[in-house]
Amino acid sequence: MDWLEAFGLLGAALLAGAVNAVAGGGSLISFPALVSAGYPAKTANVTNTVALWPGYLGGSLGYREELRYQRRRIVRLVAPSVLGALAGSAILLSTSESAFDYIVPFLILFATGLTAFQERLREFAERHRMTARNAEHIPVLLFAGVFLFAVYGAYFGAGLGILTFAVLMVLVPDDLQRLNALKGLLSLIMNAVAVLYFAAFGPVEWAPAAVMAVGAVGGGYLGAGIARRLGQERLRIAVVLFGAAMAVVLFVRLL
Repeated sequence: MDWLEAFGLLGAALLAGAVNAVAGGGSLISFPALVSAGYPAKTANVTNTVALWPGYLGGSLGYREELRYQRRRIVRLVAPSVLGALAGSAILLSTSESAFDYIVPFLILFATGLTAFQERLREFAERHRMTARNAEHIPVLLFAGVFLFAVYGAYFGAGLGILTFAVLMVLVPDDLQRLNALKGLLSLIMNAVAVLYFAAFGPVEWAPAAVMAVGAVGGGYLGAGIARRLGQERLRIAVVLFGAAMAVVLFVRLL
């Protein structure tokens, strides 16, 4: 990895950290950056998961007050998070490189769609509160949803936070800040399992992962202010356009 590549990946991770802090969908920036640097798609995906994990840790530390009063809820949702992440990690590493190259443009389009319709998902969640009976009750549907999101998060991950937050708003009667904190912690747990699994068995490129981890943390802390000044809507549009363009490029490569 030369200095130019390192600088480019650091910048992409900074942007990804800022986007994740404000709107979600940061992997739509950092993952294509790794692919553009010449890494195979599956290696880029695994390395991206490892690189962005510290950003989730920073977010959860910032939300520790909101998490303090959700300990019972968190404990009960750990099992589906861990089991789903293990399943998604195993499925990813058992997918051949050629098959993943074919699948990944569709995954990027899916994540791009989630980002594009993020506000509509939130509005739907607020209008249709098929909630738990009370703050302590966790519906079976939430257990199932967390498990499936963990599978997806470990397998690819872009848009995971958007999906999780929307479903939490539908199913859990609580303050939005507390739900956002819970979403971040569940993402942290899911990605921690994937990171450990990939570190043991996956094709992680550690040098770019280390550079991008620094960028992701810095982006989360320093870039969020810049991203807020840009406005969440403009930021989301930029990420959607970038993700759509990357999907087109990858589709063309398959032809």
